[in-house]
Amino acid sequence: MAPAPALAHGGGVELAVDPWLGLPLLGSGLLYLAGWRRLALRRQGRPAAGRATGARRRALLFAAGWLLLALPVITPLHVWGGRSFAAHMVEHEIIMVLAAPLLALGRPLGVLLWGLPDRLRRRLVRAGRTGLRGTWRRLTDPLTATLLQTVVLWLWHIPAAFEAAVTTPVLHAAQHASFLGAALLFWWALSVGRAGRLGHGAAALCQFLTALQSGLLGTLLTLARTPWYPTYAAQAGGRLSPLEDQQLAGLVMWIPAGLVHAAAAFVLIALWLNRSGRGRDVLWAE
Repeated sequence: MAPAPALAHGGGVELAVDPWLGLPLLGSGLLYLAGWRRLALRRQGRPAAGRATGARRRALLFAAGWLLLALPVITPLHVWGGRSFAAHMVEHEIIMVLAAPLLALGRPLGVLLWGLPDRLRRRLVRAGRTGLRGTWRRLTDPLTATLLQTVVLWLWHIPAAFEAAVTTPVLHAAQHASFLGAALLFWWALSVGRAGRLGHGAAALCQFLTALQSGLLGTLLTLARTPWYPTYAAQAGGRLSPLEDQQLAGLVMWIPAGLVHAAAAFVLIALWLNRSGRGRDVLWAE
């Protein structure tokens, strides 16, 4: 039997941390801490208890999301992901449906900017106020963000693309970065971004559409008669056959991830109905 190819997860060597994933993660955490410290010093002596409470709440949300991002990188889950497609899928779902919404709700962009040197921060702020503002508005349109996340998810699961990512560390880091970036735009658009102007009903619809499309991909993986990815098909000797491992991965994408999106949709519907009810109360009061 031919030897299994070397994996970007470090399946052949028990690496505790993948530097392509661990270093950017560490850098973002240190940058956030630096920004948080500078903002805390600026707030000293200012009577803004409500604002400070909100800042602490957002910091806790960011910290929870950051720790979830770190979980696959610093635990054996990352090594298992080099041997099991199901474990690899768990990594991706942690990134896209657990860490990303917490990070988006934490609204870390301002804090991260304050962690940068003053000159660089001012340049980025000026750029954001001019040429980048229109691009940001387009990317954070709920429908655009939903479509972008869908395209990223399906493209990376094309066998040739997934194989390249599994066997090439740089592409593997790019895969994780694109999953995280697309998911951050999606959750930002539907929770704290432009969805508020379009209404919670539109955001709930985008959540349901995402549950359907990711569920469809999970269903295809689960019901496939042969393994899609040769690298994982070559990983013999485990408790599960390669096909069973793929079926489990499909179920992870199909059911737990779908439940998260469905739950988010129901929360948005509840907010929508609550706001509509308050609007009717105002009309009746008039």
